[in-house]
Amino acid sequence: MGTPEFPDLGKHCSVGDCKLNDFLPFTCDRCQKVFCLQHRRYGTHQCPNANDEDITVLKCPLCAKGVRLVPNQDPNITWDVHVNTDCDPSNYQRATEKKKCPVPGCREPLTISNKIQCRDCIQDHCLKHRFGPDHKCPGPKKPDSGFPFIGLLKRNQTVQPNSGSSSGGSSWWSSSLINAASSVRASAESGIQRLSTTTNQALCKAKDGMSQSSSGGGPEQCPQCPSKFSSVTALIEHVEKSHNKGGQQQRVTVDVCPKCSRAFQDPVLLVEHVEKDHTGTSKA
Repeated sequence: MGTPEFPDLGKHCSVGDCKLNDFLPFTCDRCQKVFCLQHRRYGTHQCPNANDEDITVLKCPLCAKGVRLVPNQDPNITWDVHVNTDCDPSNYQRATEKKKCPVPGCREPLTISNKIQCRDCIQDHCLKHRFGPDHKCPGPKKPDSGFPFIGLLKRNQTVQPNSGSSSGGSSWWSSSLINAASSVRASAESGIQRLSTTTNQALCKAKDGMSQSSSGGGPEQCPQCPSKFSSVTALIEHVEKSHNKGGQQQRVTVDVCPKCSRAFQDPVLLVEHVEKDHTGTSKA
């Protein structure tokens, strides 16, 4: 059946009674033999390796689960093992029951291509009842009832006068809105007042702490010399500048004038100062 261009075109069927020279033969993926179109299936040519990779699955009528048949094993044995170990009859209704449209009187099954979720009530409906008026949609979800504005309106609705006039209804709504606005404003003012009180208390405590730390019962005195300072910052700067040279503290001896309490590091300068400024006497 070959041609000069394709000499190997076409092969004979491997079935003994057929031997048909097929133009486009089929090679079995189990036994690797060549067959014609009529004998290409496993059952038609009785393939001996057909069950090696068999994935036949049967649906259990009790639990609606799939039971895979084991190759080269009796199906009855496989069935008995499933019934005694894995079968759950309560799963049958959940697996087989299809979700239907919730509209009364409509029993249309909802599938992947036959359902639309409403944006307001968040429910699935069929295409026929996809619009809000068709399935009597209650509308979007109401705001939280914990908000004081909504709670006040609900309380006022219970005492709403049952009058048919439009003027009575409008006046009731006006009074309800005014009351709700007053309640919200009062709650906001009380919150601001509490915040202001808390802030003032914190500022007072901070000022008291600063005053106590700054006063300390009197001016700050240097622990190494008789010098006194009005603030702790000035005292620290004095100690670092005068008594802390090269990273090591140095104790400096200071002599104080008995007349004017002026400090001198050199006793000679103290004597000269007393003789010059205090009429030449060094006694107090």
